[in-house]
Amino acid sequence: MTAAAFIDTSVLVAAMVADEPHHAACGRLLDSGKMGIYAHGIAETFSTMTGGRKAFRLTADSTMEILEEDFLPCLEVASLTTAEMIKAMRDAQERGVRGGAIFDYLHLMVARKAKAARFYTLNLSHFRAFHRHGDPQSVHP
Repeated sequence: MTAAAFIDTSVLVAAMVADEPHHAACGRLLDSGKMGIYAHGIAETFSTMTGGRKAFRLTADSTMEILEEDFLPCLEVASLTTAEMIKAMRDAQERGVRGGAIFDYLHLMVARKAKAARFYTLNLSHFRAFHRHGDPQSVHP
């Protein structure tokens, strides 16, 4: 993995949706160079874009067309092995990670594994809550 920075799902969704308040900043970030993303972030993006919990809803086909043509070419998709995921979950209590926060935590652990310097998110408080020495710096785009 060569990406110096990773993004979470919130950044990818904002880059895809023109009405999102941080659309321009997230788009510029993705245009700035190769970014990494946790593989689960692709599924989270699909869920957000097709689920209609926001003021928009796209079809599955439209979502995948946009992802495949406009965004996946500029992303390096990374994952954790089963052993790495289990280790992260074993460390979760020490870091204060519970419930659904595990998904954000695993995004951060993939970025840490890749030795990324920065982790871009629109949800800084989610990531700063369990940040520890050696983790990438969580920053807003």
